[in-house]
Amino acid sequence: MVTDTTCSQAASGQHATTLETQAGVNGESPSEEDTSYLSMEDLSNFAVEGAPVITPAWPTISDVHRALRPLQAEADRVGKQVEQFAETLDRLTNDSRRKPQNDCTHALKLVDSYRKIARSTVQYLREIHAPEKQERASARPESSSRYSYGNFSHSTATGDLERWQQEEQTWQLLGVMLQVQYPSSETQQASSKGYLVRPSKAPEINRYSSESDVWSRFLADDDQAWERHCVVEWLKTCAMGSGPAIEDIVQELESDADRGSGLCAHSWLYTKEAIKGQKRLRSWPQALAPDSPGIDTSLRNADRSKSLVTQLDPDATTRQARGLEHQDENYERATWLACWEMVRRGQGWDSVRVWCQDRVESWRAIAVRGDPRHHLSKDGKAPSSGAAAGWQSRTLWRKVCAIAAQSDRANKFEAAVYGAVSGYLPSMKKVCCSWNDYLFAHYNCHVLGAFDEYIARSFPNRLPNGFHDKFEKFNITNADRAKSGNHLVTSMRELKTMSEEAKGPFKLLQGSLIGKTFDEFVRNNGALLFQTMSRLGRSRNYTKFLRSLEKSQAEGKLPALIKPDDYQIIRIVTHISLIFEGLGITGSKDVHSPGTENFLDAYISFLGRAGKQQLLPLYASFLSPGRAISCMAREIRIVVEHGERQTMMRLMKQYGLDLSRVLNMQLRISMKNSEDKEEKDPGYPTLSVLDSKKQGEMRTIKDGFMGSAISDDQHDLINGFEWYLLLDDDWEETLATGAVLYQYLFKLAGSKGLAAAKEISKRVNFSTLCRRRGGNRSTNNGRAGNEQYVTKSLDTFQNLEQLVHVLSALEVWQGEVRKKPRDSDMSSPMGKKWRDSLRKASDSVEGMIQPLLHGWLQYSQDESEAVELKQIREACLPEVLLAYTAILNYSSQYLSRSYLLKSMELGATVAAPDSDLAECFVSSKRMPEMVDALAVTSMNMLVAEEYGIGNKKMSAKMGLWSSKES
Repeated sequence: MVTDTTCSQAASGQHATTLETQAGVNGESPSEEDTSYLSMEDLSNFAVEGAPVITPAWPTISDVHRALRPLQAEADRVGKQVEQFAETLDRLTNDSRRKPQNDCTHALKLVDSYRKIARSTVQYLREIHAPEKQERASARPESSSRYSYGNFSHSTATGDLERWQQEEQTWQLLGVMLQVQYPSSETQQASSKGYLVRPSKAPEINRYSSESDVWSRFLADDDQAWERHCVVEWLKTCAMGSGPAIEDIVQELESDADRGSGLCAHSWLYTKEAIKGQKRLRSWPQALAPDSPGIDTSLRNADRSKSLVTQLDPDATTRQARGLEHQDENYERATWLACWEMVRRGQGWDSVRVWCQDRVESWRAIAVRGDPRHHLSKDGKAPSSGAAAGWQSRTLWRKVCAIAAQSDRANKFEAAVYGAVSGYLPSMKKVCCSWNDYLFAHYNCHVLGAFDEYIARSFPNRLPNGFHDKFEKFNITNADRAKSGNHLVTSMRELKTMSEEAKGPFKLLQGSLIGKTFDEFVRNNGALLFQTMSRLGRSRNYTKFLRSLEKSQAEGKLPALIKPDDYQIIRIVTHISLIFEGLGITGSKDVHSPGTENFLDAYISFLGRAGKQQLLPLYASFLSPGRAISCMAREIRIVVEHGERQTMMRLMKQYGLDLSRVLNMQLRISMKNSEDKEEKDPGYPTLSVLDSKKQGEMRTIKDGFMGSAISDDQHDLINGFEWYLLLDDDWEETLATGAVLYQYLFKLAGSKGLAAAKEISKRVNFSTLCRRRGGNRSTNNGRAGNEQYVTKSLDTFQNLEQLVHVLSALEVWQGEVRKKPRDSDMSSPMGKKWRDSLRKASDSVEGMIQPLLHGWLQYSQDESEAVELKQIREACLPEVLLAYTAILNYSSQYLSRSYLLKSMELGATVAAPDSDLAECFVSSKRMPEMVDALAVTSMNMLVAEEYGIGNKKMSAKMGLWSSKES
């Protein structure tokens, strides 16, 4: 039975222990649209292990249907991917549970599967939105078209594509970080899946080893450098996969260069023409010199703002401190921009060399020749021959490039190329326009700087003696280099140029993976997400609430965390959390962190609202037992089809979820939510069946006293109880739950629960339950010693259902009374038909009420229940029997005086020595009403005998027509 003891057992678990609390933190109930109550202190309270978990106010079925409308588009877009994620998780999780925690082979398989799902979605969306994206790319300015790898538009079309690109990159980053942190024999074969393979420490190296061999050994020895090298390569892959084509990037600068498209074989065309013009004017066969007479005034650009170079070698602008024509400067910028983009995207020496050769600009490719990464293949092996196999160190060349990057004469893209090769951070920061660019600049600087330090420490003879002492310019330091990944990620949120992007959900997530703060990310976001979802469940205006949340975050009142309606990021974080806990990075396989459970809960909520109920048991199985029961109890309410319920039951059994406890919890919470909204008397309110007005000496029955309105919470109760029809092995639980449900509805003030009780008696009635169990009233799973318990539960449920049937019969009878024809039509066929209907309704009431006259609600489990049942008897029986007396008196007027005899028999039954009815009238102080009703019955009997049939004079005096014997 669902008593306090049973409920406490069913509520055992982390989540279910606080079901009485439906408000915000510390029991407060903040205003509906206020979000100022959220603070980092609240987050820290949520973050404590073992802290109480607050159950949100659960939305009703109507709330779910209202919320389903804005979610439908999201569900349609991601429905297939959601199912693929769940299928992959289910398939690979069984294998992972048999693996040791420090083996990430299964995790990499799972991550790779998720990455493939994201990639296939990207390819599909790219085909659909390619024309629109091309149109947008051609319409936006240079500054936004070049470096928008990390930014994405919120447009319906291309916004989806770019978010899925971000997701694909996130899964790839996760695989990189796992492969770095958990190397194994199997993960060494990761290159076939797109991951880098760490070089081995063999063979030994010496001062004559090639720089590629030294680089490989450096990566093998330095764990941090290897990790950051992998992140740099990931950033290059992201730029290659999501950035616009290089031709599109340089298109605007090409047009300003005024020489057509292609950047082909023109070099400094307009400056060259100006130099030739000066030579013709001066008739000088030799080259012009910067100190030639009058050259400063005669050889100037078109707008006469600066002097032009006198020679056309690549170093002329730096050596002579002179400029170029405006068109040539744009050409120069466009060319170096293209080179920077190729370096940024990880295109190797060969690709850069070919591109430059096609434009007769081979000298530009020399700049990237000093990058040691261009000599290392993807499988971690160095080439054995060729120029890369030489022993010479390119440290000197990188130092020279660092000096060139500091030149005031070099445009920012040329300086950025030199900085990328040398590891000089300031020059790269000038062209950083995205979160990815900024991270690339810092990590690239760290890796190359650490490599040069490694060479200087391990092989000092590879550079000339006293090199640094003689050339202090080469002592390049990067004091602003980030100390750690987390420090860098945090600092990017403070930069005005990329603060908005850095606070976006994907960058927050990627930053937590890089900074190794994913546990903190999940804890803080999970706490706020859970609290927000709780408030969202109580908010009537979904859109307004989310806008107020965004406003609070924009004003700095709330931390920039993920939003409760960002279901894509919630899905990603949920699956990453499960992977990390499987590896023991956060929590463990058996003990889940509160943050992980909060994300799981939010994702399960999304699946339920999106109509993916069949996926719920899988994800609920990852929750702690108490939280899983509570979560499933919230979601199964909207499953109403019989076939869907059977499927859900099978899945819940498959994943080890206790359906009986889920149903118990669902009804308890629905009752609790209803109690918060409905007025409820401390005891049982007296039934209000009779009207205060009298017809003659008798009170009449109210029209529609049971009502027809059933609240959303009550619909949830009814739907929840219907699930018990599917429980073949919990006969006693079904009966006990039904009894408690009836008791709860009778306890609502103003008879607000009678319509719901009537609906239950139709959909989950006692006869239906008996038929499903073969008519065996004592079926109890074969457990000995519980027959008495089952019998008492059965009687209580059946007795309460009988009361509902009586009330329904009274209401039907009153409906027939309302159909009474005019007195002049009583002798017509219409009058005869009405009397037949009234007799049928009266006989139905008489038959229904008989079980209430003898031993009704007399069997209880304990003293506490005995008190409850006694209150129900006192609240219901007197009103019902008085209404029955009124029916008998009224029926005797039109049908037969025998109804008066039945009324007198009822009085005798109440007064009988062995009757338990008199006590109800006395305790409820309604015995005088019963005596008055019987007195009226006696007087009517005398009137019927003395005046006979049809004497209206006496009947009017008494308020009744004379009785007419049928």
